[in-house]
Amino acid sequence: MPAALTSTTTSRRQFLTLLGISAAAVSCGTATAEGGGSGPQVTSLKYQGSVGAVSLPELAADLGFLGNVTLDWVGNTISGPQDIQSAATGQTHFGSAFNGAVIKLAASKAPIRAVISSYGSDQHSYGGYYVLEDSPIRSARDLIGKKVGMNTLGAHYQALLDIYLSRGGLSKADAGKVEPLVVPPVNTEQSLRQKQIEVGVLTGVLRDKALATGGIRPLFTDVGLLGPFSAGTYIMTERFIKQNPDTVRTFTTGVAKAIEWSRTTPREEVIARMTQIVKKRGRNEDTATLQYWHSYGVAETGGRIADASFQLWLDWLGERGEVKPGQLRAADLYTNEFNGFGKG
Repeated sequence: MPAALTSTTTSRRQFLTLLGISAAAVSCGTATAEGGGSGPQVTSLKYQGSVGAVSLPELAADLGFLGNVTLDWVGNTISGPQDIQSAATGQTHFGSAFNGAVIKLAASKAPIRAVISSYGSDQHSYGGYYVLEDSPIRSARDLIGKKVGMNTLGAHYQALLDIYLSRGGLSKADAGKVEPLVVPPVNTEQSLRQKQIEVGVLTGVLRDKALATGGIRPLFTDVGLLGPFSAGTYIMTERFIKQNPDTVRTFTTGVAKAIEWSRTTPREEVIARMTQIVKKRGRNEDTATLQYWHSYGVAETGGRIADASFQLWLDWLGERGEVKPGQLRAADLYTNEFNGFGKG
């Protein structure tokens, strides 16, 4: 098997180990980025970015929606789980990840709270599960014994695969015969065309380029399966929220304004603004992929979070035995208290 394809068991063990380390760090009081007591509130927020991309907080800052709150870039994240672990352990002030990963971190006793949605899937931005044009795979049952490549295990795309299999009528035993594998997104199209995997998850520019080349077709898409939905959130520690309520309110409301600005502004203008942001920060990044941006995919107005944004993944994780029944309630994982968009 090629080195790019990692086994489900190994990846899951590594992911859970990272969660354990994160929880241990939190319990030991590691909080280098936290504000202090009753003193002045923190107004410079440490965060991680992504190469060649513009996050909602970065867009909000450039548009002037963050007021006196500034952003302090400390490096680039390697994944959503890593990003929220950094926030939970105080290395940064906020992070974004798939809501299932947020649930896992909360279940490991990390004192975190989601404050606003960060990304999702809609008709413009979505994840698709693709097969070769001449593939015999047409249904969930056809996936038994097949390999499905995705960017990481135990997160968004494995959850959607499990839901697809369940809705397709597969028993747990049959679903267990479908093999999800980690394949770096940049290698997914090649792995699919070389038949190292039978199904590959493609998103964004990588999806668009693969479709333009031809020879592949969608088996299903996440938005087709669930309809438009918000899939991830920005989280902060409960301690930081308590000590810096005005900063959290400014940040959350500013991000909400950025969501709506990106939704109501012509796409070409949004892309032009993002391109300027990337060039101004001077990190020697390629801006070519920004031309393929379509939306952030956040479903709700102003990124306000609903119980449904977490309940679906709570149920999924409960079925997998990764969260105990009744251990967490959706309403306890987030707050809309600091999102002032549309209020008053």
